[in-house]
Amino acid sequence: MKGIPITDKIPELEIALKAVEMASKAILEIYQGDFESFTKSDDSPITEADIKSNNIIKEILSQTDHPILSEEDKDDLNRLSEDTIWIVDPLDGTSDFIDKTGEFTVMIGLIKNKKPILGVIGWPTEKTFFVAQKGSGAFKYSNDEWEKISVTKVSDLSKCRTVGSRHHLSEKEKLFIKKLGIEDFTSIGSSLKVGKISSGEAEAYITTTNKMKEWDSAASYCIIAEAGGRMTDMLGNDITYNNKEVCHQNGILVTNGLVHDKIIEEFKKLE
Repeated sequence: MKGIPITDKIPELEIALKAVEMASKAILEIYQGDFESFTKSDDSPITEADIKSNNIIKEILSQTDHPILSEEDKDDLNRLSEDTIWIVDPLDGTSDFIDKTGEFTVMIGLIKNKKPILGVIGWPTEKTFFVAQKGSGAFKYSNDEWEKISVTKVSDLSKCRTVGSRHHLSEKEKLFIKKLGIEDFTSIGSSLKVGKISSGEAEAYITTTNKMKEWDSAASYCIIAEAGGRMTDMLGNDITYNNKEVCHQNGILVTNGLVHDKIIEEFKKLE
């Protein structure tokens, strides 16, 4: 992979990119063979790819002294006394991995003073990467080259291409999307939803669930912000990280920024 076109790279950028790249390769190897899946205590699925990816990422990130909050490890809360931490989802979209849709990702975010300052997402089946560093823009790597990405200028809700969860879309969300007058809706797995908005292929992602956790959004937050879009909860509150409670309580709204307030306004009428 050629060097990312960011001039003032923080040292953690290359480390995170390497971790995502190595984990993506290992995941793809397992994906192309036979693998077993198991169920965790919270009923969510896990495969050997989740575990192998997690081990690779932890080993590479351990070059830094920052604690790691990962979906696949017990959270000992020691991270709360640190101002800089890694937040990792070693395999986002495990259900899609098991269903062989190809729509799963590896996500690493670096948090400083509760805000993401770096985001790296790998899409193993497409050999694609989304990367952003605070203040330096957002970039996508595909077909062996980097390109700067940004959100669209669509401001009309009815023309808004909306993406949502394939596995967790609720009736409440379906009705709300309909109420907004949105006709173009696509179900997509994992953090690729935010990747699509960041690279101008969609305008909005709406989820009202309280089951999204910090590792589901940390890497995406930096990427959408640097691409010119916005991520808040469904009530318009900014999202913070490295909290004791890792669940996002009020869902997540990701948009190109221009339709953001309209969607929040309509959502508040439902509450």
